[in-house]
Amino acid sequence: MSDSRPDTARPWEWPEAHWRRIVGRARAGRSLRPAAWPNGARCCVALSFDADHDTLPLRDGDESPMRISQGQYGNRQGVPRVRALLARHDIRASFFYPAVSALLYPEEVRAVAAEGHEIALHSWIHEANTRLPPGAERDLTFRAADVLERLAGRRPVGIRTASWDFSADTLAIIREMGLLYDSSLMADDDPYELLDDGAPTGIVELPPEWIRDDAVYFNMVRFSALRPYTPPSAVEEIFRAEFDGAYAEGGLFLLTLHPHVIGHRSRIVLLERLVRHIRGHPGVWFATHEEVARHCLASAA
Repeated sequence: MSDSRPDTARPWEWPEAHWRRIVGRARAGRSLRPAAWPNGARCCVALSFDADHDTLPLRDGDESPMRISQGQYGNRQGVPRVRALLARHDIRASFFYPAVSALLYPEEVRAVAAEGHEIALHSWIHEANTRLPPGAERDLTFRAADVLERLAGRRPVGIRTASWDFSADTLAIIREMGLLYDSSLMADDDPYELLDDGAPTGIVELPPEWIRDDAVYFNMVRFSALRPYTPPSAVEEIFRAEFDGAYAEGGLFLLTLHPHVIGHRSRIVLLERLVRHIRGHPGVWFATHEEVARHCLASAA
């Protein structure tokens, strides 16, 4: 029997219905950027921390104690420094945890939650969703939600897929779970509503971007040519420019950071200076991702 499915290796031969179906998955719908932020604020700042810790080598099947120790640094030094900085500036942030990170460091999760920060979904073991067998992503996501609910005392309402690897099944899982928001897709600078094959879902997308992520500037992979190539001062300059643009437009500045990356001595100071720069502007609302999503939906109603 011949296979009538389009040849995935020859996209130029796809029929229109096929490529339209592909681009229609989890597409950006109406803008949810509110006409006004709470208390008359001009700009919203949402700081987020992906507490990947030991899961990056574990996900890769890498049993190297050296690589695992790099992840443990996030727990021993990164998160304490981040928590102290947030406390100094009275900021609540969103922490995205792979379930395995949470199980390795349950007291960290409890402490972060007790300080008023949001605990949100970030995979089971930082797996790549698009490489999983059928059904595995759903099972892992539900299991991860159970773990975070048990440790944080509240079921998570938002998700960020690991490495922003949003599969063809992810949106259906998000809808089944009844989540409030996702923060994995990049169709805008400001919040928008996700469409599922053209139909509104009521799910808020809080778009991240590689530009506003610390790991892309500082990551290093042993035995490869990937080495940190950007000094902290240059990363600070990029982050400042992104905030300044959001402030000028009255939009959202969403920053994605990793405790095992930003938590180093030479880097945590750039975050301190960035926060002071932001605090120097009147009318800035610091909020968790959940707070941003709820405000956007309420404003759009």
